[in-house]
Amino acid sequence: MSEFNLSEYCLDVAKRAKRASRALAAVSGAAKNAWLELVATRLTERTPEILDANAKDLEAARVAGLAPAMIDRLTLNEKTLAGMAKALREIASFRDPIGSVVSSSIRPEGFEVQKVRTPIGVVFFIYESRPNVTTDAAAICVKSGNAVVLRGGKEAIHSNLALGKLLADAAAETGLPADAVQLLSTTDRDAVDEFLHLPEYVDVAIPRGGYSLIKRVSSEARMPVIKHFAGNCHVYIDRSADLEIAEKVLVNSKLQRLGTCNTAESLVVHSAIAKDALPRLLGALAQGGCEIRGDEATLALAGPGISVVRATEEDFDTEYLAAKISVKVVDSLQEAIDFINEHSSGHTEAIVSKDLNAVRTFTTGIDSAAVMVNASTRLHDGGQFGLGAEIGISTDKFHVRGPCGVDELTSYKYVVIGDGAIRR
Repeated sequence: MSEFNLSEYCLDVAKRAKRASRALAAVSGAAKNAWLELVATRLTERTPEILDANAKDLEAARVAGLAPAMIDRLTLNEKTLAGMAKALREIASFRDPIGSVVSSSIRPEGFEVQKVRTPIGVVFFIYESRPNVTTDAAAICVKSGNAVVLRGGKEAIHSNLALGKLLADAAAETGLPADAVQLLSTTDRDAVDEFLHLPEYVDVAIPRGGYSLIKRVSSEARMPVIKHFAGNCHVYIDRSADLEIAEKVLVNSKLQRLGTCNTAESLVVHSAIAKDALPRLLGALAQGGCEIRGDEATLALAGPGISVVRATEEDFDTEYLAAKISVKVVDSLQEAIDFINEHSSGHTEAIVSKDLNAVRTFTTGIDSAAVMVNASTRLHDGGQFGLGAEIGISTDKFHVRGPCGVDELTSYKYVVIGDGAIRR
């Protein structure tokens, strides 16, 4: 038996993905939708074997001492699989973006210029923990005409292999190019380096995971990278806020699910409302089991029976991914904007306010991918935005920002139509 050669393996996968991407670009929307529908059906039919594979990953994660938030991300169940299937069918219901005309104009010389959506080509997608991302990423890439190479984390290898086989089997049954979706069978970290140095075959890399992974990919990739570094999100309670709405938005933003990038990690409160707002808001957080780390004003105004730890500067820059939150009291709307822009990761910020001028100033002044008005940060999500599943939420400003769905994974080309048109 020949010795496994990682470089040769990765190069072969990349070459096959490139060939598949050219074939996939010409596949009809109906054929891509048939694949999506079949994958959705098979998720239900193969639920027992997928959950058996996931149980192996969960047991290994507990033995390895993974944090509860990481185990939560890793866990699949019947409800999760049903949600994955629903997302696939929703993506199937979208129009096919490939070939659609973004804009067109007739030039004075008589020829037409069309801007037409095209696939990007080959996507190298690196992700950690969440096996549900396997089908989300594959679905969005295929729908947008892109071949994808999936490299999941070692902690989810059994789940991902089961899902990868399902995706490949469905491709064979529906006539999609066999290598349109490939899941790397190796968990060797060096495989990532191999692919990041193959720009002639890989058109874009998308890392989805912890800060160290994304930083590594961003610094080493020889092709464009779509990324978000962290989810240090803020909820700002303005002086005119309705406290009932404020409590509802804050508790959902912080406690609805702890281990996600759109979970609030910091609360900012206007001093004019802090005396009334902080006891109520911090009490609701404490009741939900949340540890509170506040500045001096927060410690003074928290109210009896509410435990607050003195916040450090590091706390305001931390994405906890846990039942912890930092709290800052500010004396003006502009101070809130400046504080948030300084400490935010550029992901999601929320304002609770009844003052339209304050809302306008906040949404204009905040430099993040999404700004929520009287709404939870947890709503910043491709599914919630009507994009179906997403391949990630980008905090970049180029080429995409926010949830990266089907349209965001396309490029474009110009098609010029004339009748013997020439340049004079």
